[in-house]
Amino acid sequence: MKNTVVTFAQAKEQGIKQTVLTAYDYSTAKLMDEAGVNAILVGDSLGMVCLGYDDTLSVTMEDMIHHTAAVARGVKNALVIADMPFMSYQTSVYDAVVNAGRLVKEGRAQVVKLEGGVEVADQIRAIVNASIPVMAHVGLTPQSVHAFGGFKVQGRTEAAAQRLLDDARAVEKAGAFAVVLEGVPAKLAEMVTRELSIPTIGIGAGPGCDGQVLVYQDMLGMFNDFTPKFVKKYAAVGDLMMAAFKQYMEEVQDGSFPEAVHCFTMEDDILDKLY
Repeated sequence: MKNTVVTFAQAKEQGIKQTVLTAYDYSTAKLMDEAGVNAILVGDSLGMVCLGYDDTLSVTMEDMIHHTAAVARGVKNALVIADMPFMSYQTSVYDAVVNAGRLVKEGRAQVVKLEGGVEVADQIRAIVNASIPVMAHVGLTPQSVHAFGGFKVQGRTEAAAQRLLDDARAVEKAGAFAVVLEGVPAKLAEMVTRELSIPTIGIGAGPGCDGQVLVYQDMLGMFNDFTPKFVKKYAAVGDLMMAAFKQYMEEVQDGSFPEAVHCFTMEDDILDKLY
């Protein structure tokens, strides 16, 4: 079944948890889509797991369009969500709408995601008014890493928890169809989920959210620069890849690859006629 913003809303009403994973290329997105994941997020996390940056701040609109288009070509049923990169929407409402439009027109995204709460409500409202669905993102917002002083859990004090709740209410009022809750105490995330009529998608926010999202390189053990507390490793794909790379090197070096089955043939007498 094709996943849309409508099916996400229906899932919340029915108590059906939604699954979201990141992807940044055609082949990975195709596998996830065939597995039946509800949505694929082309996250600006690509800056860290694909491009080797220390954070997400250096990711450009061109990066996001390029990777989103690749993902969209591999997807039939999953909802394709694209992150709006740092400074693509903070500067003005106009910039936010123009850049959201580029992600849809050029990147073939079906939804855009942006970080922030009360302070970006006007941008969310304008993008939604342009008929582009918006997923909001509150709590630990990676584009604010310098303002936070690092990747820190948000909402642990009374004042911080109230700000997070206010932010969640603001993005819902502005028209976001869903909101990511990142790096939030589980009990607070559960409360926010009850308070909102739109789905909440958790990452490091406990099981009380309406769905979950993970970076696929994290959950497959392919990215080991650091591992957040909230990540569960479902497979040691990184170890398998390393073993395969080493086996390939050994077989090339000892001459056991390629074998005859990997080679193309021709008539021997043709070689005899060459001069």
